[in-house]
Amino acid sequence: MNERLLKAIDDRRDDVVALTADLIRFPTINPPGEAYRPCAEYLGARLKKSGFETEFIRAEGTPGDTDRYPRVNVVARFDGRSPGACVHFNSHIDVVEAGDGWTVDPFAGVVRDGKVYGRGACDMKGGLAASVIAAEAFMEVFPDFPGAIEISGTVDEESGGFGGVAHLARLGYFSKPRVDHVIIPEPLNKDRICLGHRGVWWAEIETRGEIAHGSMPFLGDNAVRHMGAVLQAFEDELFPALDRKMTRMPVVPEGARRSTMNINSIHGGQTEDFRPGLPSPNVPDSCRLTIDRRFLLEEDLGTVKGEVTGILDRLKRERKKFDYEIRDLMEVLPLMTERDAPVVKAVAQGIMAVFDREPDYVISPGTYDQKHIARIGHIYDCIAYGPGILDLAHRPDEWVGISDMIESAKVMAIGLNVLLRGTAAG
Repeated sequence: MNERLLKAIDDRRDDVVALTADLIRFPTINPPGEAYRPCAEYLGARLKKSGFETEFIRAEGTPGDTDRYPRVNVVARFDGRSPGACVHFNSHIDVVEAGDGWTVDPFAGVVRDGKVYGRGACDMKGGLAASVIAAEAFMEVFPDFPGAIEISGTVDEESGGFGGVAHLARLGYFSKPRVDHVIIPEPLNKDRICLGHRGVWWAEIETRGEIAHGSMPFLGDNAVRHMGAVLQAFEDELFPALDRKMTRMPVVPEGARRSTMNINSIHGGQTEDFRPGLPSPNVPDSCRLTIDRRFLLEEDLGTVKGEVTGILDRLKRERKKFDYEIRDLMEVLPLMTERDAPVVKAVAQGIMAVFDREPDYVISPGTYDQKHIARIGHIYDCIAYGPGILDLAHRPDEWVGISDMIESAKVMAIGLNVLLRGTAAG
């Protein structure tokens, strides 16, 4: 290991804490997309002081983008003294709502007992701060390095990334020859390398009926009862079949090595805006169900969809007056970076140097922005690696460990050294 590089990161301990706390204090809640611009501008100003050239890119026309809630991304680049590869650290700046159950202010950036608390501390402002510290320390110790370093703060990852990484990828920000290697500091634990994620298919199923007076339901056709038949068929047929499917992908936790489907929401009949008061007595003529199907590398998307539509088509044949519509909401294919890819080997060297052990190689149960970098940008040398414990994400009293950020920053800096200078030590 290069002791000067590690010391440069240790010397920035207070800096990584302050940077993380400052980032948490921007309530970048998605939806609707609060405080994106000031958070991006803060990060851009910080990186500009370190010599980066910064750009702010608004994703106009993407879902949720309005003048009140502009989807503003920041991309910063520092070119070395000579040509070479480019390593890009990508972090999302948006966070989910705080929710209930907190014992600290979720947007105060509280520092206590070796941890920084707040919404987004773990997922993933601590990782963003660690990548900034890693890059700045590397640039100080090796001012003559070849190649380039990029750092981005992007939006909307929590809602699919369409106004963030997907938009930037379409503009060429995640494609060769501009970028060669990508590290996404998601909270997958400091000694693990995340190679990719399962696939996802979101869809909305709607059953139709006929409205009638609630006192005479026999004159109508109840769409909610039709949806009940759908749910029963899923329970009897689909869920048991999914539970039997296993993958060779090293997905964590263990339960996610199977195919899964979640019922995200169900809406039928009366709207929920009748309060105060009572609903009107109607037979519901529509019921909508949103499904979240996570699938494996071994599965084909057409087959995944066919398992659902096959049940719906059978019900249409067998159940009187049953009819349905199905609408695709999102499709993402599963992906897994090879373990011998350059960025994987470089970060693995960092983990071995810092922790004196081989890394664990894992697959995320849910998707993240690697999907857009691979499918749109065609950059496949991409992983997720960062501090933080995945189980803490989106929960009350979310936190990131200060020592974890320092150690992860060391791993990232060693990875930079390997990818840009060809060595972990010199």
